[in-house]
Amino acid sequence: MSVAAAFEARPGPVTGRYPERKWEPMPALDRFAQDAAGKLRQFIGARAGPYRKRARAILRRAPALEAIDDAALRAEAARLSADLHRHGFRRDLVEAGFALVREVSGRTLGKRHFAVQLMGGLAMLDGRIAEMATGEGKSLTATLAAGVAALAGVPVHVITVNDYLVARDAAEMAPLYGFLGLTVAHVLPEMSEAEKRAAYGASITYCSNKQVVFDYLRDRLAREDGAPPAGMMLRGLCFGIVDEADSVLIDEARTPLVIAEKSRGNEARETTFREALEFARALMAGRDYTHREEERSVELTEAGRRRLEGFGQAAGGIWRGRLRREELVGKALTALCVFHRDHHYIVQDEKVHIVDEFTGRLMPDRSWEQGLHQMIETKEGVALTDGQVTRAKISYQAFFRRYMHLGGMTGTAGDVRGELWATYRLGVVPIPTNRRSRRKTARDCVHRTEAEKWRAVVARARTASEAGRAVLIGTRSVAASEAVSAALTEAGLVHSVLSARQDAEEADVIAQAGRTGRITVATNMAGRGTDIHLDDAVRRAGGLHVIMTERHESRRIDRQLAGRSGRQGDPGRVEVHLSLEDELLRRFLPDAARGIRGPLARRLAGPGLLRSAQKRAEQADARARRAVLRTDEKLADFLAFAGRGS
Repeated sequence: MSVAAAFEARPGPVTGRYPERKWEPMPALDRFAQDAAGKLRQFIGARAGPYRKRARAILRRAPALEAIDDAALRAEAARLSADLHRHGFRRDLVEAGFALVREVSGRTLGKRHFAVQLMGGLAMLDGRIAEMATGEGKSLTATLAAGVAALAGVPVHVITVNDYLVARDAAEMAPLYGFLGLTVAHVLPEMSEAEKRAAYGASITYCSNKQVVFDYLRDRLAREDGAPPAGMMLRGLCFGIVDEADSVLIDEARTPLVIAEKSRGNEARETTFREALEFARALMAGRDYTHREEERSVELTEAGRRRLEGFGQAAGGIWRGRLRREELVGKALTALCVFHRDHHYIVQDEKVHIVDEFTGRLMPDRSWEQGLHQMIETKEGVALTDGQVTRAKISYQAFFRRYMHLGGMTGTAGDVRGELWATYRLGVVPIPTNRRSRRKTARDCVHRTEAEKWRAVVARARTASEAGRAVLIGTRSVAASEAVSAALTEAGLVHSVLSARQDAEEADVIAQAGRTGRITVATNMAGRGTDIHLDDAVRRAGGLHVIMTERHESRRIDRQLAGRSGRQGDPGRVEVHLSLEDELLRRFLPDAARGIRGPLARRLAGPGLLRSAQKRAEQADARARRAVLRTDEKLADFLAFAGRGS
């Protein structure tokens, strides 16, 4: 559905209500048809051709706008806004709006949109995902769709992946929006409800994906408590533009977002958790429990249950109850076997902080639910935070399907275009680059051990650095970043590290990463949203040299890391160094990895084996997302049957 179709019936500003799309579970036959359409979309993407033609029409309007002064341009913005309110998103008005935003951007920001950016903006306004390569200016592209929609009186949320980008983009684009007579604001976690309400009342609001979902849940709780519409923070879910759309809509969709109340009694719970961990450590893997690394699950066997029963009879108290006993020890096994320090979380300032596996950032406002977080705190010997009782819960799938209109942008949506269509009815449009890529990619190099891999990475980093190139070494975890950092230090190579431990220094590290001879180690560069700008000397020496040290669970994250090199026509090179001890193989194809012997076999079979492991990881993640969606649909079915609705 286009923006025009969503809002044509109410051409004036959407105010005084809480518009959102009603989300209902889909009948089985419709779901089957939609999944089939999604699979077809994997092979047939939307064409960019029609958008190229419209971009040319927009550019033809440029000379007339360049010839008028600022006062006349502001008058043109006011006239166009009135026409958009009156007639909706008519094609000629949209093209006039894009030409206007482009000219205003040139005068206020010193940047006029390229033709490919116009194409991306049109795709977003049509309710599609614009697939634009890293460095093609997606943040500026979003101003086209956001500006025209806001001129028509439609409240716009520009949704990005972290608070740093929220504040940065809102501040950078404010002069453009202000010239058009629009208001712009941003929302941060530390704001009061009154401050958030004012920010969401702006024409265009920049916010993170987690923030807008949590604020929506708080509004829903307030509505259930009888609060009037004027007391809501949001003005509804009208038009959302999602930056790094595949990261938000796909990667983060495995875990629902929860608002919970604190529960007390930590002293007694700490004793219980400590005993559960002692019982879990006494169990034997393979005999008493099964650990499925691929599914990140631990399950007690019958032998394990019998052994636990013996522990329970000896310990007494709550341990005599079978269900409670097995639940607690199951959580303890999960804390010990599935979640690992410096990979899934770090311990900092005597607290357990979750690390976002896809971006490498800390998530200080997040915790695992149902006592798992406290179990991990007990494992690490830090003070327990208060337990949580769930009050409201929603998945990303359910939330984003409630927007009246949704568009987005990312560099890597093609691999999941089927799932984006099947889940959100979002098509993907591949947008060409403004300049042809000059990036070179070497053949994957697979080493026998992790130690051999680090030695090769250090040697390649030294060679590239001494040649005057900037070097970016990408890792999957904090622990891996520390391992390669230690190897670089031992070799006497000066470098910077960007991981969850150095999250606060991100902007400074990235600002220096493009300098001559600079070596930067980064955990999961995906979704960083900041470009590495190269010195001229670095360009002459060959550009940014990216060294990938492990395959991620998703090909898209690998592509995002590689896309840091060769942006906007810059030169660059990408190397991939892997080992048969990498986590992806260990989790998904452990037996096959042991069967590869000799350097020739590693060269011929190793890369294919790692790609197979990656494919299995992607399939496991997709199953987890489908499970979340099925749970949502079952809950919606139950609420509808009970007469409560969602």
